[in-house]
Amino acid sequence: MELNSHRLWVFLQVVECGGFSAAASKLFMSQPSVSQHVRQLEATVDATLIDRSGGRATATAEGEVLAEYAKRLLLLGEEAISAVRQVQGLSRGYLRLGGTTTVGTYLLPHLLGRFQHLHPDIECGLYVGNVEQLTARLVAGEVGLGVFVGEPQSTSLHTEQIMLDLAVMVVAPDHPLADKRVAAKELSEQRFILREQGSGTRSLQSEALDDWQLHDVASTEMWGTETVKQAVRAGLGISLLSEHTVRQELEQGILAAVEVHPPPSGRPIVAAYRRERVLAPSENAFLGDLRNLNAWPSALLSNRAGPMRVPLSVSGT
Repeated sequence: MELNSHRLWVFLQVVECGGFSAAASKLFMSQPSVSQHVRQLEATVDATLIDRSGGRATATAEGEVLAEYAKRLLLLGEEAISAVRQVQGLSRGYLRLGGTTTVGTYLLPHLLGRFQHLHPDIECGLYVGNVEQLTARLVAGEVGLGVFVGEPQSTSLHTEQIMLDLAVMVVAPDHPLADKRVAAKELSEQRFILREQGSGTRSLQSEALDDWQLHDVASTEMWGTETVKQAVRAGLGISLLSEHTVRQELEQGILAAVEVHPPPSGRPIVAAYRRERVLAPSENAFLGDLRNLNAWPSALLSNRAGPMRVPLSVSGT
């Protein structure tokens, strides 16, 4: 009995998507073609793999067993290719990179562009999601190398710290606290704009409010860093964000910084990959670029003498 790897991949997509139509859309295939691949796979193993009786296609008991083996087989195949490409170097291959929202939006595109310029024959892709989403993709092998702000909570991942990400309190430029030094207790009457639950930035914000004993402070939750920045700019509240996500707005005077004592703790920027994974040469090369970082790339930090030069550590108010 010979299992066709492409049919296994199609079968896994049907299980993951919960239907033939959704899988076909994801794979850019016709639904009849997807159904045919699954039927041929069922004929090969002489078992029904997909329960088609309900509104959602689900794996049968036999299908669940095969799905687990299929994932392992496909991952092993990827690792075999990566091992071969270790010998080939960077003359070909691919880089499947992932990042949580802050680094995925404000750091990785710059680094990836520089990497692509140096290695034009490497096919590059970037996935951006929250901590849980990126962790799941790394564990499943859909992303080879991930970069997090904060430590991912998975024993399946090997992690190493790259550098620290500092936070800054931002307000609208006409806010009474703009460019001021304040004690944390002076923020008790302010409304905080918070990121959505599940984001690394929300964890940072929650930890800072706990450290400052501002447990009952008024707050509004909004999705995404860009939305939070626009809300602060519109005067809806104040917010604590990564210094790198607001650098441009601070330099342009669109937002203003507030120096808070005690300052919020920094967050580690962490590179991660599945423990048993054999990294492709492209992944090793990009990881090397990350290891050489000791600060946010200088190309992104122009005009350092501008408004962003607000010290984040002070001895008093």
